[in-house]
Amino acid sequence: MMKKIIYLFLILFTVSGCNDFLDKRDPTATSFVEFFNDEEDLRRVVYSSYLDVFTHPTTRGIIFYMDEGKSDNAYSRLEGDRHQNIANGNFNSNTYDFLYYYELYMKHLGRLNTFIANTDVPYVEDESVRNKYKGILEALRVWHYFRLTMRWENVPFVLEPANLETARQPATSKEEILNTLFPLADEIAAKLPPDEYTSDKYMFNRYSFKALTMRYALYNGRYELAARLAKEIMDSKKYSLYPVYGDLFNYKAAKANNEFIMWFDMASHANSATQSFQHLGPHYRTGPGQSYCVPTKALVDAYWTAQGRPIDKCPLHTKEEYELNPSLNRDPRYSASIMGHGDNFYGEAIDIYNENSPMFYQKLRASRTGYWFKKFVDETDAFKSGGNMDFPLLRYAEVLLTYAEAKIMLNQIDDLTKKCINDIRRRAGLDMGYADVTLPEYSSYTQQQWIELIRNERRLELAAEGQRYDDIIRWKIAENVLNKPAEGHTRIVDGHKETLKVEDRSFKPYNYLWPFHENSLKVEPGLVQNPGY
Repeated sequence: MMKKIIYLFLILFTVSGCNDFLDKRDPTATSFVEFFNDEEDLRRVVYSSYLDVFTHPTTRGIIFYMDEGKSDNAYSRLEGDRHQNIANGNFNSNTYDFLYYYELYMKHLGRLNTFIANTDVPYVEDESVRNKYKGILEALRVWHYFRLTMRWENVPFVLEPANLETARQPATSKEEILNTLFPLADEIAAKLPPDEYTSDKYMFNRYSFKALTMRYALYNGRYELAARLAKEIMDSKKYSLYPVYGDLFNYKAAKANNEFIMWFDMASHANSATQSFQHLGPHYRTGPGQSYCVPTKALVDAYWTAQGRPIDKCPLHTKEEYELNPSLNRDPRYSASIMGHGDNFYGEAIDIYNENSPMFYQKLRASRTGYWFKKFVDETDAFKSGGNMDFPLLRYAEVLLTYAEAKIMLNQIDDLTKKCINDIRRRAGLDMGYADVTLPEYSSYTQQQWIELIRNERRLELAAEGQRYDDIIRWKIAENVLNKPAEGHTRIVDGHKETLKVEDRSFKPYNYLWPFHENSLKVEPGLVQNPGY
């Protein structure tokens, strides 16, 4: 028992402490009166709170696009990146991945609680400055709890600096946490500045935090709230769809567009080099591409036709023709998002079956599926040690998709719902002579047909942007899509269709929640292991 209490004190010290105290003008300072001297001190605290959990460009365990490897959209080739085992089901309550994520969030929640409790230290005299940074820190705290409840459901819930007594309290139910968080999020958003900042635009402003709250309202089935927030963001007129979809994910438009609402920009990691080409791109000649996370056949086949129809329900070609030629009559978002065998890269045709090519599918740094994400892979980075890409953590397109999905789930499919879908499809370049959802053929759609349409629309629009895993969990379809093998490119060999098999996968009914690691259960007596583990 004594060992457990000592361990709790160590955890509390880690949770409440902050490494940033080691990086300040006065290395002898021991209190917040000496630490929060000016706006730069507050900015640095906010910066580190983003960097450590959300915007570090080389930490593959947390980068949003690598999260695709947890889902049926992609395969993550390194177990140590913390996505592979979650996708293939090879885990239990002793799997370190769950301790890694849980401790990451809990440690930073402890830091945030301490910072928030001390931001009113009077050395930062301008109240508006204090309120801005306090609001951003409060918003970050809400984001942590949204993530924790999505993964583990019932977790410790504390909004003040921890002590031994609070650390031993029972976990709070997810519903109780959410019933506190959503009204709190409204209050925080109202205090934040309404406009995107000219510098440090990655930091929450009023509407970027409303957009994040909107996302988790949708995730948690609070459809009225999700629709209301989406409508508020649309009515603000602060954001719009960029005209060319594919340009958002390379240097043509990633830094200059009115679509990104939550930014993972260069300022969010002190302008250090970004590594999306290395993480996602192909090993090309002597280039840095490592193919760490690559698309699966399941994602490729999910791209509907240019007319907005599933590939097995299009009269123009057979399903097999579409499987063998993914570019055939396909939604233009496919060629903007994915490349593979037969496509061109750096002026040369990709041949994944050529044993002399670095892209040969069996080579270590090649794609085992024969596909690569094209999003965030700019050819100008092919021979560089790093890039300077800006990334979207949330785009205006998601606002439109969220409004449409929320209204569909409420069975309130109004004109704005259809306009949101049409705006997304039109910008994508679909043939609106068929894909326009105001056409007569859509008038007889059942609610279930609309659900299937909006779910696939969301999958295609947001592919490689790290949301698919949360979607299959909240839609309760992971049992269907993650109990199938991960597969890759399909071709005809000796008259027979052959598909590359990457790995078997498994998803059990209780895997919708993650287990608490055994270490966490030992040191936090208030935790209760999730069922099945």
